[in-house]
Amino acid sequence: MADTTRITVTLPTKLVAELRKLTDDVSGYAAEAVGRRLRHQLLGADLRRHQEEYGAFTEEELAEARSRIHGHAEAGDSASTA
Repeated sequence: MADTTRITVTLPTKLVAELRKLTDDVSGYAAEAVGRRLRHQLLGADLRRHQEEYGAFTEEELAEARSRIHGHAEAGDSASTA
């Protein structure tokens, strides 16, 4: 079992009602959501530091990143047949 700490969180009643429609594991759902939010914030901080050190991302770098994230073929691969 993972190391855990018990805390109390206060949420709006309507939000809790909708949450309970989605899952019986409110703690697990909340832990996953908090983890996702933390990873998003840490990644954003890493990207800002990278750009401060190396400059803004080029359009090509952004296109490649989008392709890798979304699993699409690179734009140049399919367009080269025209």
